[in-house]
Amino acid sequence: QVQLAESGGGLAQAGGSLRLSCAASGRTFSSYLMGWFRQAPGKEREFVAAISGSGTSTYWADSVKGRFTISRDNAKNTAYLQMNSLKPEDTAVYYCANGGVAFGWRPADFDSWGQGTQVTVSS
Repeated sequence: QVQLAESGGGLAQAGGSLRLSCAASGRTFSSYLMGWFRQAPGKEREFVAAISGSGTSTYWADSVKGRFTISRDNAKNTAYLQMNSLKPEDTAVYYCANGGVAFGWRPADFDSWGQGTQVTVSS
């Protein structure tokens, strides 16, 4: 089992940027899929972005494509979500997740989750 800890959330203005980090411990980080999900009040958790263990494959939700970038530094056991051109509708709790060796973006493809970090975007 892997332990995940998100950081970097906070308050931003519309059009601004934030970078989320997810520090992982407990197993070989570079072998496994990492992803970001978010959950807004009253809504179900939704997929944001995913990156393969090697970092060579990535996938984004249409709602964030062109604005958000997922990356990872396997030497630091850390994944990142760079969020640019933020919109009020990006307001949510953001969760990082760790999956298996296969690439995927469904919640079922991930088996460990962080506690989440709040992102609030004001208009």
